[in-house]
Amino acid sequence: MDADDMMVPDEAMRCGFVALIGAPNAGKSTLINQLVGAKVSIVSRKVQTTRALVRGIAIKDAAQIIFVDTPGIFTPKRRLERAMVTSAWGGAGDADAVALVLDARKGVDEEAEAIIEGLKNIKQDAFLILNKVDLVERPSLLKLAEEVNARFPFKETFMVSALSGSGVPKVLERFAALMPLSHWLYPEDQVSDAPLRMLASEITREKLFERLHDELPYRSTVETDQWQERKDGSVRIEQTIFVERETQRMIVLGKGGQQIRTIGELARKEIGLEIEKKVHLFLHVKVRENWSDDPARYREMGLEFPK
Repeated sequence: MDADDMMVPDEAMRCGFVALIGAPNAGKSTLINQLVGAKVSIVSRKVQTTRALVRGIAIKDAAQIIFVDTPGIFTPKRRLERAMVTSAWGGAGDADAVALVLDARKGVDEEAEAIIEGLKNIKQDAFLILNKVDLVERPSLLKLAEEVNARFPFKETFMVSALSGSGVPKVLERFAALMPLSHWLYPEDQVSDAPLRMLASEITREKLFERLHDELPYRSTVETDQWQERKDGSVRIEQTIFVERETQRMIVLGKGGQQIRTIGELARKEIGLEIEKKVHLFLHVKVRENWSDDPARYREMGLEFPK
C-alpha cells in the first residue's frame, strides 16, 4: 500500500474520540474501563482521582473509539484543581462527541447544573449517560431523564450500571456508528495510549487511596523512577510516593512499615496482571512540600500549569 492509499480510509473503517465528562465520582473511570474491557483509568472512592486526560481504546466491529476519561468537573479552589478542570473542558472541546456521565442517585445537583450550563459552549453533539441506574427506581429514572433533557438538548440518553456493565454494550455500539470514516490511530491490541510507567504509577496511587482514603489528602502523587526489563522476562520497578508533610509519610509507612508493604503487594499484583509479566516492585515514600505548586509535576501529569 503506497502513501496515497493510506490517505483514503477503508470504506468500513471508522475512528474518533468521545470525551466523558461529569462531576467527581459520577463513575466515569469505571465506565471507561468497562467500555474498553481493561483497566485504563484509576477507580477510587476518593473524589478527583483522575487528574489528566486518560485515553482508553475500544473496538466495535470496524470502528475504533478512543474514550477520553477527563478529570471530574467541580468548582476549583487550588491551582491543581484549576488545571484539572481546564483539562476536562479542553478534552471535551477536542472530541468528536461528548457524553455527560451523571450519577442517577444524585440527580441534578449544583455540580451537574454547572456542567450542563457549560455544555452550551461545546459545538459537538452531547449525549447523556445516567449511571448507577440499578440503585434507582424506574419511575424516578424516567423523571430524571426528562428533567435533564429539558435543561439541555441531548442527542440521546443511555441508562447504565458501569459497575456491572449493564447497558454498556449499547453505548459502545452507538458511539461506534458515530465515529468519522478514518484509519485506526492505534494497533488493534492496544487499550490505552498511556505509557506503562504512567499506568504503573496510577495503579499504585489507586491502592494508596483504597487503603488510606480517610487519612491521606488526594494531593499525594506517585512517580515511577525506574523500569528495568530483566533477562528472566520479569520487570523491576522503583516508585516514589510523594506527600506534603512528614505526618503523611508516617501514615503511608504504617506501624513497622506494614501499610507500605500491603500497598506494595496489592500494586505489584495488579501491575503484573496488566503488563502480563512478573513484577518486582520497590516503593519509597518522600516528603516534597508544595509539590502541587511545581510546574514540572503538572507536565508529568499531562496538565498545563495555571498561572
